[in-house]
Amino acid sequence: MASEQPIVIIGGFLAKSSFYKELYETLIKVSGQPVFICSLGLIDWIRAVNAGGWLKIMAKLHGKVKEAAKVSATGKIILVGHSSGGVISRLYLGPDEFLGKVFKGLDYVSHLITLGSPHYNLHGAKMRKYVQKIYPDSYFYPKVKYFCVAGAAVQGDRKGSILSRISYYSYKFICGRGDVKGDGLVPVESALLRKSEQLILDGVDHPFFKKRNWYGNTENVSKWWYRFLSTV
Repeated sequence: MASEQPIVIIGGFLAKSSFYKELYETLIKVSGQPVFICSLGLIDWIRAVNAGGWLKIMAKLHGKVKEAAKVSATGKIILVGHSSGGVISRLYLGPDEFLGKVFKGLDYVSHLITLGSPHYNLHGAKMRKYVQKIYPDSYFYPKVKYFCVAGAAVQGDRKGSILSRISYYSYKFICGRGDVKGDGLVPVESALLRKSEQLILDGVDHPFFKKRNWYGNTENVSKWWYRFLSTV
């Protein structure tokens, strides 16, 4: 059962492992299971502008997933990906060779939870589009169950506040429209994979510039974790 499985966290673009301390501690408390963080640094994310950088991140993730699987009662783990970490996780699940390596994460991962991940990108990075092309939507369902969380904190408005204006152009770049709601960086519609279990959290942001009321706050973790458990 999912409630008896360890959890592995992979963070988002440019975020250090220390950024996820509250998320890590809260997941230990609410799940009662071991929680692991895939340690990534600034260099890892700078390299992630190309396929080789994604390969290096997936190799680190694979090592952490195998470590967690060793202490799992089921041999499987729950993978939690924030932002770009959620998109990379979709590629990690795949059984196909990628730059000469095969990870087959779906052999270890029973559930993938994504938090504000930009799954659908109109003008997004090449690698994000590549993931959607080869493993579209919730591709490995039902072998892997997908649960996507989107924040709805900021309405994009090109004539509004500074944050609303910045969000407007971020949303427009990602989904083609700026006058939508999202977490300040990723529009709601881009964060919800088709055929996944989904949750929209009002007032929750990416975070943007700094941590505010984001996905990893203790109160918000409890909200999406218990909703997730109700779906498994």
